[in-house]
Amino acid sequence: MRIGFDARYIRWDHHDGISRFSAGLAHELALLVRRRSADQLVFIISDDRQRDLLPEGETISVSSPTSSREAWVAHQVNLANLDVVFSPMQTMGARGRNYRLVLTVHDLIYYRHRTPPPQFAWPLRLLWRLYHLSWAPQRWLLNRSDAVVAVSHTTAGLIAKHRLSRRPVFVVPNAADRPAHPQNLLPFRKRARRAIYMGSFMPYKNVSTLVKAAELSPDWEFHFLSRIDTKTQRELEKRAPQAQLVFHDGTPEGEYHDLLATSRALVSSSLDEGFGIPLIEAMAQGTPVVVSDIDIFHEVAGEAALFAPATDADAFSAALAQLDDEQTWLQLSRNALGQAIKFSWKASAARLLDVLDEVTRAGSSGERI
Repeated sequence: MRIGFDARYIRWDHHDGISRFSAGLAHELALLVRRRSADQLVFIISDDRQRDLLPEGETISVSSPTSSREAWVAHQVNLANLDVVFSPMQTMGARGRNYRLVLTVHDLIYYRHRTPPPQFAWPLRLLWRLYHLSWAPQRWLLNRSDAVVAVSHTTAGLIAKHRLSRRPVFVVPNAADRPAHPQNLLPFRKRARRAIYMGSFMPYKNVSTLVKAAELSPDWEFHFLSRIDTKTQRELEKRAPQAQLVFHDGTPEGEYHDLLATSRALVSSSLDEGFGIPLIEAMAQGTPVVVSDIDIFHEVAGEAALFAPATDADAFSAALAQLDDEQTWLQLSRNALGQAIKFSWKASAARLLDVLDEVTRAGSSGERI
């Protein structure tokens, strides 16, 4: 079996969610395929810099996924004589392909919260809005594949609820990188009374609730790690002038993991999510999470979390107060370590390889969610 892996979403400056998902699966899938001498893995790239971030192996170069040629990209991919192609997104062009195709759906957030990511150029932002005005474009794309991967059972359930695909839907969970030294976890008394937020400041992230909770929790420092523009930072600071707010405006990977390892909690009051990689990264450090009471966070965090209604700052503050109790914190920390083990790139890559095997053998037949 010749497997094509669409690696065009891997970023060389810093990972976003899709880039991290792609890179994590790519490395573990390469190890699995290497053990099966009859199979070959071919990485599909659009920039030579992506090659440096991939395992050793065959690559082919095609146009960018944001190119006007994307609808016909299959004509370029066909030259590699692949049996099946996996893409970590749902927008890969399928017209004229001679291989089986598996597409990925991470979330359906932007159907409910239609503000597009701010880093996109205005033409792409316009297309983004138009795409999410109706379910029809998504249905059309997914039904042109042979199977669909969802990164969570929550997303798979939404695909079924909205009847987005007639193709079989498989769950290949998202995951996170493991800490370098998981055995050196700091105990409660060496953890700062610090709450960590890792995520964007888009409206659906609902960061204003965390800021209000910070003002209600004067003994806690709230650290916001992602990049932020000056206007947004000033607006948030005005909402809670007495709160201990620390804006990092971007955090290197090493510093991020150090903060997770030395803090008492990770927090998120998001209204909607496709997964929640920062939750796994925190739990892998034995750090409990205080998060909004939404389905995906229950799936990811389980009993390692304290849940609060997304817009209830008092509830978030009360949950953090529970973590001042050492026994409560210790129990949640133990739960966190156990929960984090359930998610790994190795396990997800093995699941993906099973999906590709099944799709290659049986076409569109397979288990439906």
